[in-house]
Amino acid sequence: QVRVMESGGGSVQAGGSLTLSCAAFGTIFSFGTMGWHRQTPGKQRELVATITNGGTLNYAEFVEGRFTISRVNAENTMSLQMNSLKPEDTALYYCNYISRKGSSYWGQGTQVTVSS
Repeated sequence: QVRVMESGGGSVQAGGSLTLSCAAFGTIFSFGTMGWHRQTPGKQRELVATITNGGTLNYAEFVEGRFTISRVNAENTMSLQMNSLKPEDTALYYCNYISRKGSSYWGQGTQVTVSS
């Protein structure tokens, strides 16, 4: 059974940094696409960044060069380094894994809170 699990959320002041981590279990991690999404109450979940098994990166426009997504296939892990955080980055951040066959798996989410 495939599972993904996030960690690393927390509270920071505006301008600060956080690193989110995601671990995948029960799958050959290197074959799939990994990504981070986020959601705030009353809004739809939105994509933050993705990284394919080949290392192709994709970022949402609002990232504006502040976040860096990376993965270590040998360890089945993925990270999101977030710098210059803004209050509007406050959200529940979800890790997503899409397998080679197109199945999608989500973690429970980790809260990021940025105060002004």
